[in-house]
Amino acid sequence: MGHAPNAGCHNGQVSEALDLLVQLLDLEPIEVNVYRGQHPADSQERQRTFGGQVAAQALMAAGRTVEHGRAHSLHSYFLRPGDPQAPILYEVDRIRDGRSFTTRRVVAVQHGRAIFNLEASFHSDEVSLEHQVAMPEVPGPETIAPLVERVRDEWGDVDEWFKRQHPIDQRFIGELPWSPQRAKEPYQRLWIRADGQLSDDALLHACVITYASDMSLFDAILGPHSVRWDDGTFMGASLDHCMWFHRDVRADEWLLYDTDSPIAHGGRGLARGFLFDESGRLCVSMVQEGLTRVISPSGATTAS
Repeated sequence: MGHAPNAGCHNGQVSEALDLLVQLLDLEPIEVNVYRGQHPADSQERQRTFGGQVAAQALMAAGRTVEHGRAHSLHSYFLRPGDPQAPILYEVDRIRDGRSFTTRRVVAVQHGRAIFNLEASFHSDEVSLEHQVAMPEVPGPETIAPLVERVRDEWGDVDEWFKRQHPIDQRFIGELPWSPQRAKEPYQRLWIRADGQLSDDALLHACVITYASDMSLFDAILGPHSVRWDDGTFMGASLDHCMWFHRDVRADEWLLYDTDSPIAHGGRGLARGFLFDESGRLCVSMVQEGLTRVISPSGATTAS
């Protein structure tokens, strides 16, 4: 299950950021069932590896060992923070090769310790019962300004992170999740799309969507609360991440990301997400639990 390494922007220009993401997903085979993943150059600025990157690379490692069927589900746990200074080894266990379903387990390892664990299942579509919930009625993606323009309009100044090119184009519906003007509700909707044209490899699209799914799902948990990641009073992190791919889906076409958070309690919050394509088909569902630890001024921690 290989893929083409090149991607181009939807405006016809080369998308360097998306090219770099595709390269990150082009894992290096170093032994039977063992792959090595690298980090983006700007990861040196991070204290820990972006969880979506690890999950996407792990799914790619699993898919590289599968002969038939497409990824239809994954269940994963973030065990330790990833070190952005060191490569990640992905060890694949071929749990089962069945006639209908193929199952793989992947352990991501750094410095001799597991940092992430994933189980993925692969299946070819069959004749099925059919139903789905309706897609919410929302403004179209082309009617919403790009993220950097909206940040500039609201704050005047733009943080260096927003000025960079990113592999995923995000168009938030309504107020931005960081805006003090937002309604403090536990839900969020936005359109997402890979910033360029990808090859037709279904595994690549699933991996890019896995990467993108971890970019904003946690925001639904934080929506009702006045907390900041950088003020020393809050500690947040993804604990687990589960996804179900219901249909073939393209990451380089607009997808409505409809998210909500039914509960936060005991130092953990739960978020759910659904991806609809522009025709209204429900393509992907996901659930994530996150750490929501409140830190007192003395440095002690309390449950959120």
